Amino acid sequence: MNTLATVKDLVREDLVAVDAVIRASMKSSVALVDQVAEHIITGGGKRLRPLIVLLAARACSYRGSSHIDAAAFIEFIHTATLLHDDVVDGSSRRRGRPTANSVYGNQASVLVGDFVYSRAFQMMAAIGSQRVMEIMSEATNVIAEGEVLQLMNSGDPDTTQQRYLEVIYRKTAKLFESGAEVAAVIAGASPSQQRALADYGRHLGTAYQLIDDVLDYRSNPAELGKNLGDDLAEGKPTLPLIQALRKSADADTRAMIRDAIENGGLDHLERIVTAIESTGALEYTRALAQDEADQALTALHALPESPQKQGLAALARFAVERSS
Repeated sequence: MNTLATVKDLVREDLVAVDAVIRASMKSSVALVDQVAEHIITGGGKRLRPLIVLLAARACSYRGSSHIDAAAFIEFIHTATLLHDDVVDGSSRRRGRPTANSVYGNQASVLVGDFVYSRAFQMMAAIGSQRVMEIMSEATNVIAEGEVLQLMNSGDPDTTQQRYLEVIYRKTAKLFESGAEVAAVIAGASPSQQRALADYGRHLGTAYQLIDDVLDYRSNPAELGKNLGDDLAEGKPTLPLIQALRKSADADTRAMIRDAIENGGLDHLERIVTAIESTGALEYTRALAQDEADQALTALHALPESPQKQGLAALARFAVERSS
């Protein structure tokens, strides 16, 4: 299982069912909601979070269909956060396409994001599990706090690695964690397996975001859907920048990086990329991502052997080996 497509083949029918549920659940009698929703649905994406839900449920020997709805509402929560993120960040492109806010405006994007959130909770309620509602209501609260924490860190060159990792957990890893845990709950897995899958999701999500932040300084825009230095342009102090600032021996370079974080912009991008590379900041970040992926793999020891378990393991490896 050395490609994402190979892993998806393990739950191909489930993924088709998830796509059908997503399309049906996005339907609205309000035309603008339909238009923005269609823009989002056709925007591509790896569908990684739903994939984790499907694999985790099947790895726990689940034979029902509620995991299909769970995978869809996990994707809805992710989609809603992207809609809001793009407005907050003033982003004009995502996955190589114009963002919804650049096509339909900020107001429409925020309001449709709210619609997607509320539709996700309708789907959660329909599953009829108090525990699922508890997990997901906590997750959305944590994610919202992560958005605020990132806003607080933005433009702050004194952001520490610990503060950065806290944002990663809240903004990204929490939804991975919740999706995997919800799958285990729906499947009726043991409490120890539920905890193990939550741990798996948390570590996988952290590894995935760390590599995303590496790729921001080594990316092909056509592959990643973002431009080199996007985070820097927005004044976001991600770990490669934090590490370069911490390890650079040159006072002028440190001052340049601090200024770039405080004011955003790409005036000194080439010099900053050189500083990031010369201080080993990308390798440092990759090593941290590998450690997180290794912990995700360790968490899977709680599950019985199955092709789906191997698929989950492959996702952990994919998270750190990918180039887009």
